[in-house]
Amino acid sequence: MRIISGLAKGKRLKAPAGLNTRPITDMIKEALFNVLGNRVMESKFLDLFAGSGSVGIEALSRGAKKVVFVDSSGEAIKVIKENLANCGLESDYEVYRSDVFKALGLLHRQVSRFELIYIDPPFTNERIFNEVMGALGNVDILESDGIVVIRTPRKKDILPTFNQLQRDRVSNYGESNLNYYSIHEEDTKHDGDFSHIR
Repeated sequence: MRIISGLAKGKRLKAPAGLNTRPITDMIKEALFNVLGNRVMESKFLDLFAGSGSVGIEALSRGAKKVVFVDSSGEAIKVIKENLANCGLESDYEVYRSDVFKALGLLHRQVSRFELIYIDPPFTNERIFNEVMGALGNVDILESDGIVVIRTPRKKDILPTFNQLQRDRVSNYGESNLNYYSIHEEDTKHDGDFSHIR
């Protein structure tokens, strides 16, 4: 894994040891950031189930204003901090060792809000994808024009709607899907036009 673009371009990243993590490939990460485009600049970015921190660090490298990393694994937290130090990024960031569901509640109580949220749950837990999106749909931490992206196994069905969060787009990359959600107010429809998330 490496940083693809920005201030830390080309820096190599470590991945946590063990079978519970499934690091995002450079190809998928590049596709993700091509879709997010200029929205990353000056954004507040939340990286849930952060693993190596690869996605959040990519966001920092590309000019995100602040990134919050959350993972429950002590090994992952250690690797995230090592990767941040190796990349030499001085942007604002916070690293939390926490259960993601508890972290969502804490961020809600802190009135934290994000323009971009990336979620990469363990593929070994069949139920967690809908559960974490359901939990996210019940807290107010996404800006009104924000985007949520969750990576799922290609064959995993995930609901298209979680409260006001509605899926706008699905992109397939081998065994992974990237599912893009945004807030749809009542009476607001995008009619298949994804220009608002480019």
